[in-house]
Amino acid sequence: MISVIIPTFNRAGLLKKAIESVFSQTYQDFELIVIDDGSWDDTARLVADFTGRLTYIKQSNKGPSAARNLGIRSSGGEFVAFLDSDDWWDREKLALQIDRMQKNPSYLVSHTQEIWYKNGKLLNQKHRHRKFHGYIFDNCLPLCVVSMSTVMIRRGLFDEVGLFDEGLRCCEDYDFWLRVSHKYPFLLIDKGLTLKDGGRIDQASFIYRQGMDKFRIHSILKIIKSGGLDEEQMNSAIQELEKKCNIYGNGCIKYGKIEEARYYLQLPEEVYKGVLR
Repeated sequence: MISVIIPTFNRAGLLKKAIESVFSQTYQDFELIVIDDGSWDDTARLVADFTGRLTYIKQSNKGPSAARNLGIRSSGGEFVAFLDSDDWWDREKLALQIDRMQKNPSYLVSHTQEIWYKNGKLLNQKHRHRKFHGYIFDNCLPLCVVSMSTVMIRRGLFDEVGLFDEGLRCCEDYDFWLRVSHKYPFLLIDKGLTLKDGGRIDQASFIYRQGMDKFRIHSILKIIKSGGLDEEQMNSAIQELEKKCNIYGNGCIKYGKIEEARYYLQLPEEVYKGVLR
C-alpha cells in the first residue's frame, strides 16, 4: 500500500483538484491522509465531501514540516508519496512509479519529471530545474531539484535519515534532500507525471523570495557538521556555502544589515578552518 499525504493550509480553492487527482489514479491500493495545518478557510467543509475515502487530521499551524511529519506518523503504507495541495498528478503516476520501485528494490526513493504552468499557461522549464537520476548530491546543493509532489519513498528511509526539520518554515524539502542524497541514489521516472501551477503569492517561493538562501545556508551547515560527507561531498558543500554566503551577505549590505552581512561573509572561512582542524 502507498500512503499519500497532502499537507494543506488555506487552499480550499485548490485542494479539491489535488484530492481528485489521487482518487482518479489507475493504481488504487493507497490510503489518502490530508493534514490541515490550521486552515481557517473552507478546507474542513471541502474535505467533508470525501468522508470515508480519506483521513482528515487538523492541527494548529506549525508549518509544512510538522504537517508532513504528522502525516508520516499517521500512515501505514510500505511506501509514502507526498502531494502539495496546489499540485496534481497524472492518473498513471502511482502505477508507473510503484512498478519501477518494485522492479528496483535497492532504491529507497524515486521521483518524476514535472509539467509546469504559470497562471494557467504552460511554462517551459529551465535546464537547472530538470530532475536527475542516481547520486544527485551535487545537483541538490545549488537549489531544490527534488519536488515533494514527485516523490515516492520506502518507509525505511525515514528511519535512516529522520523526518523533516520542524524548525524550518521554508526550504525544509531542500534540507531533507541533502540528508538523503549524500547517502542514497534516486530513481528517476523520466516522465512528466506531476503537474504544478505557480505564480501565486501564497507560495513559499514568493513569500521567502528575498531570504531563501539563509535557510539553505543553515541546511548546508547542518550537513557539513553531520560528519557524514566524504571528501568530495565536503568540498562541494563548502564551495556552495561560500557562493550562497556571498550572495546573501552582499544582499544584507544592500539593505543596511551590516552585522548580519559580516557574519555571513566570514562564515565560509570559519567553517573551512573548522573542517581543517
